[in-house]
Amino acid sequence: MESLGNGTKDSLKSPDDLLDPSAQFLPTSDAKKVKKKRLTVRIVLVIILIILAAVAALLTGVLVWNFHLRTDVRIKKVFAGSLTVSNLRFIDPYEDGNSAHFNDLASDLSKQMKKMYSNVPLLFKYYVSSSVKAFSESSDGMVIAYYISEFGVPEAQVSAVDEAIESFLRTMGPGQTRRLSLKPTNDLLINNMMSAAVDPRLVNSTLKGHHKKSHHSRAGETDIIQSPGFPDSPYSSNTYAEWQLRADPNHRLRLEFTVVDLENDCRNDFIRVYDSLIPSESHVMAEKCGTSTLGEQLVFLSSGNVMLVTLVTNEENNFPGFRAKYSQVPAEIQACGGKLTGMKGTFTSPGFPSSYPPQAQCVWNIKVPEGKHIIINFNKFSLTDPGQSPDNCTKDYLEVNGNRMCGEKFEIIPLVIKTDKADIKFFSDMSYVDKGFSAEFEAFIPFDRCSEKFHCENDACVSPKLRCDGYDDCGDMSDEKNCVCDESQIRCKNGVCKPKYWHCDGVNDCGDNTDEENCGYCKAGEEACRNGRCISEQKKCDGHNDCEDGTDESMCTKSIVLTCSEFTFKCKNNMCISKQNPECDGHIDCEDGSDEEGCECGMRPYQSSQIVGGEAAREGSWPWQVSLHLQGRAHVCGASLISNLWLITAAHCIQETDRYSWPEEWDVYLGLHSQSETNTANTVQKGVKQIICHPEYNPPQHNNDIALMELDSPVTLSQYIWPICLPSATQVLPTGQSVWITGWGKTKEEGQLATVLQEAEVRIINETVCSQLIENELTPQMICAGILTGGVDACQGDSGGPMSFVDPISGRSFLVGVVSWGEGCGRKGKPGIYTRVTKYRSWIREESGV
Repeated sequence: MESLGNGTKDSLKSPDDLLDPSAQFLPTSDAKKVKKKRLTVRIVLVIILIILAAVAALLTGVLVWNFHLRTDVRIKKVFAGSLTVSNLRFIDPYEDGNSAHFNDLASDLSKQMKKMYSNVPLLFKYYVSSSVKAFSESSDGMVIAYYISEFGVPEAQVSAVDEAIESFLRTMGPGQTRRLSLKPTNDLLINNMMSAAVDPRLVNSTLKGHHKKSHHSRAGETDIIQSPGFPDSPYSSNTYAEWQLRADPNHRLRLEFTVVDLENDCRNDFIRVYDSLIPSESHVMAEKCGTSTLGEQLVFLSSGNVMLVTLVTNEENNFPGFRAKYSQVPAEIQACGGKLTGMKGTFTSPGFPSSYPPQAQCVWNIKVPEGKHIIINFNKFSLTDPGQSPDNCTKDYLEVNGNRMCGEKFEIIPLVIKTDKADIKFFSDMSYVDKGFSAEFEAFIPFDRCSEKFHCENDACVSPKLRCDGYDDCGDMSDEKNCVCDESQIRCKNGVCKPKYWHCDGVNDCGDNTDEENCGYCKAGEEACRNGRCISEQKKCDGHNDCEDGTDESMCTKSIVLTCSEFTFKCKNNMCISKQNPECDGHIDCEDGSDEEGCECGMRPYQSSQIVGGEAAREGSWPWQVSLHLQGRAHVCGASLISNLWLITAAHCIQETDRYSWPEEWDVYLGLHSQSETNTANTVQKGVKQIICHPEYNPPQHNNDIALMELDSPVTLSQYIWPICLPSATQVLPTGQSVWITGWGKTKEEGQLATVLQEAEVRIINETVCSQLIENELTPQMICAGILTGGVDACQGDSGGPMSFVDPISGRSFLVGVVSWGEGCGRKGKPGIYTRVTKYRSWIREESGV
């Protein structure tokens, strides 16, 4: 956005009066000399005192001036909005910012807006300028103008100006019309004026670069926008870029991001999508940073025929950027409301599975046969909005018979309506959209609803065996109320029973922390060290190794040099530092910079055992994922690319009786997305030169389940084929940390292999808890992950594939686990077991050089 100056100046004032000096002299015998000396000295003293007085006056003036500046600090407030010129027909030249028609109308409106603000003394006092940035055509052919207004406001007056703007808009908003006199030309009738603050990040004075484009979508065509330089070079630093998108009247815009690869911190680099042609906070639909790698479909619909996309970058860590395609669709969205009858049916939020548009309202009237009731099951439910809690649905919501629902918690909870009718309303406000919902309704006979099952308070039905098992199976915790805990359970203070093996596992399972009390941990106000010591929390990050193992200095901005141990990171110069997981985090911590060497791995360069309970991954999301085929057969195991020549997989993929340990028996597919499409341009097939199983692999115990494969020739790296980072031997993943598993394995325990690459998010599980859940012994070479409530897990065919940790700071992915074994697939209380890669860092380096 163009930088706007405030044009204000402050003046200096100096003191007017100086003090007259006086002096006393000793007597002398020579009267003439005395007189002369007295005169000379007196003149010198007067000059000196004048100089001193002038200096004092100057200092006083500077102090007064600085004080004045401090008490009159001006804050740059920019408001963006729109208004409709209701007596002016839209013409095509208004789309061209360089046309005479555009400039004439923009100039007239800017001048008149200044006059409008002049009627509000508080606003006009701090007013700087207004400018029209774009025009579009309304559904009835009128002109909509998009403008920004800038004010230079003293800090103490910011709230007052905000209130004055709101009051001013109430006189200019919907239903209010004002005539702007443009003598000698025709007057303009203005209405529907709206305005909201602009995000301060978009008017940052450090944003030097500026990129602006305007596009008009045409019927039947799909076009592309992308960040400057994409995909050949990363975006520039300190840049503001915007793309104004228009569609024909009575159409909407559909925008789909196919690649998003930005810095993970939205305070630095971010994309924003607006339901407007100006970056107004009241019309922001979404903000995005990081990478689009987690199964999300970034598809947006506008409420009208305009949309704005902006990109803001800071001075460091430039990434590839984004690519998106846009097209126009009819304004009327099918299946938004209506009458639904019969025994069953479906309904979805408008545009589903795309994000629903802003300013949408849909009403469904459901009627099932008389005497029956209605049950609604949600296949998807995501109606979140910043600043809105599920207990107070005022922004985006679904209303069922007068009861509002929002948030994300309803996918597992059936909604039972004890009548044969239901009125359902969907509403979205002007800003921030989400994925929406997909629902099915079905009629049922009330007395048959929960035959031989536990009847939940929300009218859901669950197996009686699930009652009081510590899990929320009903979805409203009613199956866990009024329970009598047995010897294998903890009774929480809130009355809930939880499995005893969750006691002191570092996770608040009770919800009131009962299960984490009396655990022998450090006292309140103390920090627990990894070696078991306790120190004062005040000693954390003080630059001293108070724990004696570096724990208190491991999560700090700056590292300290320590004696090398199992808890420290070793640099190439053999110095060890305290920082936990410093490798490839974007900050040089080792004096020799070795913690940031070889960090091209683990990033999606220009993109943003089947997994039970997972979703289909987007092509290029996991470019290190490899599919291993036995020659003449289909997919058998997964693997991970760690360089252009080496793979990591599971030893049991190679050495089990139905596998082959000869390299020539294997085909390696890299860049593969669908098992049915192995000959695409993005896929590369390679042979295997050698296979190196870990020498201490123990099949009965599943211990040391890891192997290396060397390709018969180096693979050319691309946006679909890229190595994953290997963690250092000291990398730590805490209990509860989210990690990702990927593969083409079975989608359920007795199911079929997946065709399209699947992905799922699981969490690291405490080793003590895991050992009690798994009958086999858990060794230090294994790591446990899953969802204890079941439904999400690796399965047969995923073996050898990666468990990836995506570092939230750098955005890089690290290979922290190799899919190894488990009891069934996705069973409740049965997590998956993975080979812990950190334990094999030296062995991998010795065998492969990676």
